[in-house]
Amino acid sequence: MFVCICTRVRESEIRTVINAGACDEFDVADACGAGTGCGSCVERIRGLLHDSEGSLAQAS
Repeated sequence: MFVCICTRVRESEIRTVINAGACDEFDVADACGAGTGCGSCVERIRGLLHDSEGSLAQAS
């Protein structure tokens, strides 16, 4: 599923970027371009970041 339509970035790519160390939407934008167009996907990117933080907390 595409999260960022403007730059055609899929959720799986964003999750890969997050797993590689992206900490915020700016890191994600730098890594794959998501969120750099119209900005309508930024909330979804933040949600994926938040989901990832919860997964890391449970793993600790």
